[in-house]
Amino acid sequence: MQDIFIGDTGRGTPLVLVHGFLGSTDMWKPQVEYFKEHYRVITPALPGFGKSRTSKSCDSIKCMAKLILSSLEEKKIGEFYLLGHSMGGMIVQEISKLAGDKILKLICYGTGPRGNIPGRFETIEQSRQKLKIDGLEKTAYRIAKTWFLESDKAKYFYLCEEALRQTSLVATDNGLIAMKNWSGIDNLANIKNKTLIIWGDQDKAYNYDQIKTLKDNIPGSELKIVKNCSHNVHLEKPNEFNNIVSEFLKKT
Repeated sequence: MQDIFIGDTGRGTPLVLVHGFLGSTDMWKPQVEYFKEHYRVITPALPGFGKSRTSKSCDSIKCMAKLILSSLEEKKIGEFYLLGHSMGGMIVQEISKLAGDKILKLICYGTGPRGNIPGRFETIEQSRQKLKIDGLEKTAYRIAKTWFLESDKAKYFYLCEEALRQTSLVATDNGLIAMKNWSGIDNLANIKNKTLIIWGDQDKAYNYDQIKTLKDNIPGSELKIVKNCSHNVHLEKPNEFNNIVSEFLKKT
């Protein structure tokens, strides 16, 4: 299995942060700075994206999940807290299916149980078609603008721009294919990990129905809704996001 870049900083119990579609490890910048004081923050770059842009991309969520697990095993990381955003949220659900006993606590953030994402601002197939017609730069930039209420004027939008420049058309299309063909709906009731769900109430990618399905079907799960945020709560309101995650991790 191919190698991927794994950011690794701080000390303490490992906290693994899995970025989403068109993302990068650098998009966790405010979280790494905050959590590295008390946790060993692990930030994998998905194959074909960011610092793993030279690695062969995956066209399935299961492939990405296995690759992350393999990379954690190489680092001899046995148990860990696990947080996934957007497509990364699908990946962490898949990891819970493959190796749930290794997850101390699970955080599903800005994500849902269905890869075809009902209610998304456009269908996955529409994104694929526009990718072919308009090209990577135009399509990726247009999608990234939906992640912030302030669009490309948001403070941390530049992190998204940098991530967009570090991927390829093939990796982008494979990411869309991976999401379209994945479903975690049948596994939700089997998630035994203590689980937190985080969602921005203006998210244009995942509507509340997706979040409610997670909440209603993952046993004992908690839901935190952050107001006046779109898809990238961790970059729109990083302090509030970090506090929510921190309080959840510290709970006994």
